[in-house]
Amino acid sequence: MFITVCGQKGGVAKTCTSIHLASVWHSKGKKVCIVDADKNRSALAYGIRGNLPFPIFPVSAAAKASRSFEIVITDGQASSDEEELKHLAYGSDLVVIPTTPKARSVELTVELASLFNAQKVNHAVLIVKVDSRKQKAAQQAEMALKKFGLHVFNEYIPLLSAFDKAEASGNAVFEAVDDLGRADPRRMTGWSSYCSIASQIPCLISKHSLNNNNSSNQSLKSA
Repeated sequence: MFITVCGQKGGVAKTCTSIHLASVWHSKGKKVCIVDADKNRSALAYGIRGNLPFPIFPVSAAAKASRSFEIVITDGQASSDEEELKHLAYGSDLVVIPTTPKARSVELTVELASLFNAQKVNHAVLIVKVDSRKQKAAQQAEMALKKFGLHVFNEYIPLLSAFDKAEASGNAVFEAVDDLGRADPRRMTGWSSYCSIASQIPCLISKHSLNNNNSSNQSLKSA
């Protein structure tokens, strides 16, 4: 299974999403790795800080290094370049597009999804950094995205300081602790959100494959 996480702008929890999807699948016994295709090498930097239980490879080593893994997650470049994005998404079973509920982020996500639609690339939108006090904004963003025909994951990723703590120590959010070594009280809220997203992905891939097969069969019948 090949998953790509990408967006047109930074600050949308792209690397956080890659790291946590990989962490969830590793916890379920899957052989998973991350390919860091971001020019800032954000995923590699995240991994160096701690002791993640799965490897992270630079994109230059991806072809050879990722052969023995069941799941390969590409942490993509934040870019508005159409050719670069098409190249990044090529061959992916699913492209995950994280977006915050902010209006501009939603607009850029719609633009990016239009590009993937034109290329018939399977994709889904993940709403991230949702403040628990501003659920309405997330719901409005979800409605706006769905009006454009986009699939939106049935779970929001909450805005939590636990994610910042986890990144600082190079671990998944369920291991987030403060400066005194105390476990963050909301760490499992963030973890369970990504567990939900990971469980939805295989269904989206299967559904897309089924739709493509049906379309191919209809084309053959018409011919």
